[in-house]
Amino acid sequence: MTSPPARTPDGTNSLLDSLDQGRVSDPIPGNGHDPHTRLGNGRFARRAGSAEVPRVSVVIPTLNEAQNLPHVFAALPPELFEVIVVDGRSTDDTIKVAQQLRSDVQIVLDERIGKGFALARGFAAARGDIIVTLDGDGSMDPREIPAFVEALLDGADFAKGSRILQGAGSDDNTQVRHLGNRGLTGLVNVLFGTRYTDLNYGYSAFWRPALDAITIDCEGFEVETLICIRVARADLVVREVASFEHRRLHGASKLHAVRDGLRVLRTILRERLRRQGHVTVAMTGDPCAAYEQTRV
Repeated sequence: MTSPPARTPDGTNSLLDSLDQGRVSDPIPGNGHDPHTRLGNGRFARRAGSAEVPRVSVVIPTLNEAQNLPHVFAALPPELFEVIVVDGRSTDDTIKVAQQLRSDVQIVLDERIGKGFALARGFAAARGDIIVTLDGDGSMDPREIPAFVEALLDGADFAKGSRILQGAGSDDNTQVRHLGNRGLTGLVNVLFGTRYTDLNYGYSAFWRPALDAITIDCEGFEVETLICIRVARADLVVREVASFEHRRLHGASKLHAVRDGLRVLRTILRERLRRQGHVTVAMTGDPCAAYEQTRV
């Protein structure tokens, strides 16, 4: 494990010029992919030599993160196309702080609480070529976004953060969470023929057309597992990116290891039993049933 990077930005390097080298894994195949898939064959990836710079949207779910957002926003790369904060009924000044920090921030209000609901609303609102998911508690370093973008430009359809790869790590992963994540990651790899190293970590980026494969019909933290499985079943090219997880800066974590671990397990088994290309889900308040968003 390496030492965590500083949390404050160290300059105004461009989105791609500030890349750390050697932080991206070999491609991870979905069903039917050769493990030695070469770069550049992702279904949605921009081809090498293209002069077009992709527009990057960052989706940040929040629930009472007013104290954490100044640290998160300060480290965002300067050339982002848009920043979308999806707020799940915060009772503090989260929305006000976000608007003070960034005048062009897009606020999407979600009357329901849950990361799955929030991401579904955020993805619907995003207009960029690339969509990045980032937590609002300060645990994920926004300065790593260029590494995710580079993985997509190099040929991936979906870039997945990993705290396990060389150069990555965590100072917030308890023994219970580590063991649970390891077991669930192994189960997904066996059942779906993938090679993920860190299933339950939500830092990710993908090309906008991948949304067709990432239909969200769950409400909580299990959304990270759902996305990974559906990306694999759609045969998208996945690359893992080394990422360091910090401790939450302020406030209490919303994650409950046992409860959310069981939700993840149920999601895995449900996805294993469903037919390829067809999903039937019975749930109350399906977040995908209404994509229209309420803006502030």
